[in-house]
Amino acid sequence: MNTDELRAKLRGVIAFPVTPFNADFSLDIPGLRRNLRALLQHPLAAVVAAGGTGEMYSLTPAEHGEVVKATVEEVRGRIPVISGTGLNRQIAIDLARQAATTGSDAILALPPYYPNSDEQGLAEYYAAIGSATTLPLFVYSRDWVNPTPAWVENLAAKVPTLFAWKDGQGDIRRYQQIINHVGDRLFWIGGVGDDCVPGYYSIGIRTYTSSIATVAPKLSLQLHQAASAPDSARLAQLMRDYVIPLYALRTRRRGYEVAVMKEMMNQLGLAGGPVRPPLAQVSPGDKEEVRGLLEKWREVLS
Repeated sequence: MNTDELRAKLRGVIAFPVTPFNADFSLDIPGLRRNLRALLQHPLAAVVAAGGTGEMYSLTPAEHGEVVKATVEEVRGRIPVISGTGLNRQIAIDLARQAATTGSDAILALPPYYPNSDEQGLAEYYAAIGSATTLPLFVYSRDWVNPTPAWVENLAAKVPTLFAWKDGQGDIRRYQQIINHVGDRLFWIGGVGDDCVPGYYSIGIRTYTSSIATVAPKLSLQLHQAASAPDSARLAQLMRDYVIPLYALRTRRRGYEVAVMKEMMNQLGLAGGPVRPPLAQVSPGDKEEVRGLLEKWREVLS
């Protein structure tokens, strides 16, 4: 699809599914397919294959290809499929090309492995990914990638395929400055988490990436609807009753941002499985807390 079509389709919730694993850490592709079929019953804007929540960094190139292929086959063109890439320059290029060949609609570039990258080197990393295919490139600005407005503007000028910016910092002040500086050259996405929907939507964003969607797409869509209206009372109630308690648990240990979502899926009978080390599995005590959260989530799970 062309970029005008992509812009039109992306308003709303972009789902970030997990990559399910079996007990021996092997891929559970049949489980992924079942999860996607359930997810696609809801009016989502797009789906990301092998993103951060999908443990992209833990996958081999062959596994990445399997995940993208299964996702494209299950989606069948109904919504855009955005495929994650990253690690280092060459692997990122290879994964991007593989995803393009498999039928992805766009590429999401996660940060490189090196956390102390020079600004010029970082720009060259994204430029290499952007030139690897003709697909629209999304940059996921997270962790140590926290650029200035001028740097983003220069990158957009350098990389013609750069289409969208997914914020993963949650710094609304800086993101607002970047958006104001660069304007509509890029498509802007709220990307740090469902708990930041009120902040993102307050500065005009109307698209966000949701890991909650992998468990409760109904809740993710309600967050988007309440924030878009805006219905501040409804949004505050959703945040208070569902989102904030979940994120309090997710931030308890490093890796829980994925592990807790997988544990929720396991308890709901969806395919989650374990997380791959070095991410931490959910402790027995925290599993009970997950069980309690799900009891309170009943009305947003259907």
